[in-house]
Formats: sequence, C-alpha cells, structure tokens
Amino acid sequence: MKKHEKQIKSTEETVTIPRAEYENMQAQIQWLMEQLRLSRQKRFGMTSEHTSEDVMEQLSLLFNEAVVYADQGAQEDDSRVVVASHKRHKKHEYTLDELPEDVPVEVVEHRLPEEELICPECGETMTEIGKDVRRRLKLEPAKVVVVEDWYYTYACRKCEKENIETPVVKAAREPNFIPGSFATPEAAAYLMVQKFTMGSPLYRKEQELRHRGIPLSRQTMSNWLLWGAEHLLKPVYNLLHQELLKREVLHADETTLQVLHEPGKTAQSKSYMWLYRTSGDTDRPIVLYEYQPGRSACHPKTFLAGFKGYLHTDGYPGYHSLPDEITVVGCWAHARRKFDEAMKSLPKGKAKNSSAAQGLAYCNLLFKIEEGLADLSPKERYDQRLKQAKPVLDAMLAWANTRTAAPKSALGKAFTYLKDQWPYLLNYLKDGRLEFSNNRAKRSIKPFVIDRKNFLFANTPSGARSSAVIFSLIQTATENGLDPYRYLTWLLSSAPEMDLAQPKVVQLLLPWNAPVVCKA
Repeated sequence: MKKHEKQIKSTEETVTIPRAEYENMQAQIQWLMEQLRLSRQKRFGMTSEHTSEDVMEQLSLLFNEAVVYADQGAQEDDSRVVVASHKRHKKHEYTLDELPEDVPVEVVEHRLPEEELICPECGETMTEIGKDVRRRLKLEPAKVVVVEDWYYTYACRKCEKENIETPVVKAAREPNFIPGSFATPEAAAYLMVQKFTMGSPLYRKEQELRHRGIPLSRQTMSNWLLWGAEHLLKPVYNLLHQELLKREVLHADETTLQVLHEPGKTAQSKSYMWLYRTSGDTDRPIVLYEYQPGRSACHPKTFLAGFKGYLHTDGYPGYHSLPDEITVVGCWAHARRKFDEAMKSLPKGKAKNSSAAQGLAYCNLLFKIEEGLADLSPKERYDQRLKQAKPVLDAMLAWANTRTAAPKSALGKAFTYLKDQWPYLLNYLKDGRLEFSNNRAKRSIKPFVIDRKNFLFANTPSGARSSAVIFSLIQTATENGLDPYRYLTWLLSSAPEMDLAQPKVVQLLLPWNAPVVCKA
C-alpha cells in the first residue's frame, strides 16, 4: 500500500512527514490555539456569559419552522423599520435618607458669638430666625470597651454585733463566655464576622488593635473562636444538620481548602470544604459547610445519610454514587458554560455559524423558558416545563447526536458533558420545585471562596472544622434576614446559661427563633 505523505515547504528545505503525523500536529496546534483564546478571554474579556442577539438567530431554523416563516411573512408586509430606543440612566443621587432609623445622630450647633449678633444698621441684638441643616456621614473605628462586673457581697450588721453567725450573701455571677477568659460574646462575634464575612484575617485584626495600643494576639483571638465554635455553636450546627436532612430538595457543591497540618498529608495538598443547603421552596433556609480532607464520594454519602429527595449538583461523578433514595439533578448552567467556552475558543468570524453557537442557542432558549415560569406554582411550572421545555430538550439531544468534535477540544468537551450528564440534566422535569441550575449553591459557596483569598489556608483540621461551623451559622443567619453580628452576640450570650445537650433547648437558638433585635 502506498504510504500517504505530506510535504512542508520552507525557505531552506522541504521536509516530508507521514500524513497521520501531520494531522496530529494540526490537531495539537488547533487545541493550543483554543487554549490561548480561552486564556485571553478569561483574562481580558467580559466575565458575563450574556449571549449576543446574533447567536440566538442560530436557533431559528433548527425547529418550530412554522412560527419562523410566519414571522418572516409578517415582516414582509410591514415596511416600517424598528429602531431600538435609547435609555438614559438617571444619575444616582447619594443621600443619607435610606439609613436605618437606629443610626445615632450627632447634632453640632454653629452659632455666632454674642459680639457678632449686633446689627450693623441699628445696633440692636439680632434674633435667630432659621437654620440650614447639612447632613454628613462619620465613620469611626470599632469601639473598644473594658467591661467591669462588680458583684457585691452583703452581710447582716445586727447579727455581727450580737455575735450571731453572720450570713454572707453574694450577688449571683453570670456565667463567663469562656471560663477563665476576659473574652465577651460581643468580642467573639465581632471577630467571627470580621474574618468570615469581611474576609479580614486575624493577623490584620492583631495589627489594627496594636496600632490602637491594645496587645491582643492572633493566637488569643483564634482560641476564642475555636472555643466558641466547639462548645456553643456546634450544638446549633448539629441541629441545623438534622433539620436539613428533613427537607426534600437540597443543593450541594464543594471547593478546595489548604490545611497546613493535616495528618498524613503535605501542606501543599488539597482538602475540601463541602456545601449543602436548602432550595428555594422554604422560608427557613439552611446553609451548612463541612470540612473534609478529600473529595471522595463517601463524604456526601455520610453527610446526607437519611436524606430522601432531590439533590442539585454539578457534574462531579462523586454525587452519582449516592443511594437510590437521592435523585441527582444536573446543572444547566454548567452545560451552557461549556458551549460558551467552546464558542469563545473559536477564531473571530467562525463562531457565529458554529456548532458551539447552536448548542449555546439551545441552552439560552431553555433559560428563557425557565425565566417565564419563575412566578408559577410548582404544579403549574411542572406542567409548563413538559409543554414548553421538553420539545426543546428532545430537539437538542437529536441535534447533539448528529454532531462530532475532537474529544479534547472545547466543543468536544461540551458534547461529552452534555451526553454524559443528560439523564441528570433531565431530572429537573420531575418536580416543579426543582431548579434549572445549581447556581443557588454557587452563590452560597462564593463568600467562602472570596474569604479564602484573604486567609489563604487553615492551620489545622480542627480549625477548618470550626471555620465550617462559624461560616454555616453566619450564612444561615444572613439567609434568614438576620444581622450576623447581632445574631452571634445573642447566641453566644444565651448559650452558656442553657443545657445544650437538650435538642428542645437548642431549638430556641435557631435563626428563625432569634429575637427581633437580631433582624438586619
């Protein structure tokens, strides 16, 4: 058999290589160019995945042709040209009228001295006839207060004079937040919010306090947080975990976390922070984080033991080995992102009519359908999904089965993800309470990812577990409309006086049972 060869001409010499090797080189070059374009897009391009209108036109001839042709006929009879209107954004005026009512107002009065109140015309004393009020905003650093608890002792002077055994009575002592420590619930709650909401590591708080003359080490602050999380917050976390497993629709996600002193692992190895939360079908949301040293499928299986219902996830295979009582629901946002990346990896001019654009258009249409069903009841949403979305899904699968692409290319990865995840992507049709994507979990895990960029790592596994507990209560409080600082202060003040071994007692500390003062 004659060997196929390819000649490559250059200015110096002609090199002959086998066609298979040449085609392999071309495939590698194409893959590298895709990666280069994607890298440039991620670094310099827009982060939004909004699709232009010309891409949506790709869907017009794929299905529902009767509607398309009818629209074209209507356009032929109408000679008018529609021009998009221009919207002028109203200039935002910054005022202090929307501040909470409990913000204190400091009044500073500016009056003329008596010698300047003499009328220059007649010499009489001028009287006040009005005033102009200028409102300004003043921000002050966190207030540092030393609290002295004076517990008085009482005795009977009459008994003392008559040589009778004198009874001595002392004022009852309130339990200390941390035994033997000068910490207060307000101080611990402040540090928790600063680190896990504002993303300010303890070493920065140490520097800030030192500049104000307060020698409070980061080790002391860390001990306060660890003790409070383990002894006072953990019982609430455990009860929230039990409440979470009673729900029927959940979301899950995971992200990396570096732990320096993990037994049996190097400091550079990856550990994971897992997220589990309720869906949009409840008025008592729960957001829980769990630290684990790995990404094994056994971790969600253990955490979700006893749960029966639907679980929204991404495409990680670890979720697909969960018990049969758990139905995994795929994420269409991930599927769409694959086609979006495939389109952005193409050269300019070739993206518009590409298979990547068609796949992206299918996804956009499904998202548009879902937006129109947002205000419906679960039963109505279930019926409309079968009526509107199911035909689009069938058409998309039939279209995808006729397309091929190099497995390692961006488009090949999009098709592989779509086909591998198809059974899970369809599961959202089973119940009107289910959501079209796992973006709810993504939004909940994002605050941790942002904070991780500041504190970078956890020192020990116990610190990582305590961080998960604190972060869970802060995010759950926020989801329930509470101010995290006020809620944690109330919880840390109330818990030392309670028997936290009793679930009925811990129930009183859950976010939806917090007093009105904790509301945001």
